[in-house]
Amino acid sequence: MPPRSMRAALIETPGSPAVAGERPEPARGEGEVLVAVSAAPIVPLDRLCASGTSYFGVPSTPYVPGVQGVGLVLEGSADLPKGTPVWFATNAGMQPGDGSMRSVAAVPEHDVVALANGADPVLVAALGLSAVAAWMALTFRGGLTAGERVLVLGAGGVVGQAAVQLARSAGAGRIVAAARGERSRERALALGADVAVPLGDTASDDVADVTELADRMRVDGPVDLVVDPLFGAAAAAALRVLRPHGRLVNLGSSAGETAPIDSSTLRSRSVAVLGYTNNELTPAQRAEALAHVVAQVRAGRLTTAHEAVPLVDVTGVWDRGGDRIVLIP
Repeated sequence: MPPRSMRAALIETPGSPAVAGERPEPARGEGEVLVAVSAAPIVPLDRLCASGTSYFGVPSTPYVPGVQGVGLVLEGSADLPKGTPVWFATNAGMQPGDGSMRSVAAVPEHDVVALANGADPVLVAALGLSAVAAWMALTFRGGLTAGERVLVLGAGGVVGQAAVQLARSAGAGRIVAAARGERSRERALALGADVAVPLGDTASDDVADVTELADRMRVDGPVDLVVDPLFGAAAAAALRVLRPHGRLVNLGSSAGETAPIDSSTLRSRSVAVLGYTNNELTPAQRAEALAHVVAQVRAGRLTTAHEAVPLVDVTGVWDRGGDRIVLIP
């Protein structure tokens, strides 16, 4: 008997938006968990892989995109019985195989994390690994301690929004949010930042522009820790705002792959520039971080701007900027 078909988003041509279509419903393989997908976010990595321009190479098409999702176990194991709410990861676009943007997904058990009951699956999907990155950049890599001052760059993005809230719940003494748009700065203040400053031209490497940006960031005085998903001029300016022995944790380069950092700033303050990626996390670390994210969601202390969209409408929202899009199969 042939497998049943299911709803799915499909990348048919690298560089073109995903389209709504159908895919055979997968069977559970050895070591896999079958998940009924409740929500699948569209994240930058999905678009990058689907573009065919990433360092992973051009993906084989057609394939179902989606590197993460949230759902309920249909067929699992003793540790993941039927009905368990879960978050899961896939290698869609990076390796052959289908991702999360479909009604049912077959996922290796080591890429599935059980979630506590009671959290909104759409919100958890919207936050996902972005919130994990924010939390681990603050704590695991950044060593945040209660009372320290934190500067969050790119506070309008999902990572930045999460970093503002998670820094507050972790006991940060003062939080400065830096964001380009006025709406993003207002949102950062509503989420718990003490002050919000405009970023300006983050693509400039002019010394005068970097100095002006640093002066804006220093509105509240020096800071102990910078969360930086931008790099570029914003990172160079933020380094000038650090206290002696302060730390900047870089977890992205949306403003530029290089930054005009001067040696005198590094040496005069003995500051540390630290890199972070979710890829270095062990499954246990990732599960623990996700558990913290979900606990904060359930407590009403963590959210992000997002929009739930039916999967059938994927083409129209594939390239949309702004609030995170979460597809509902």
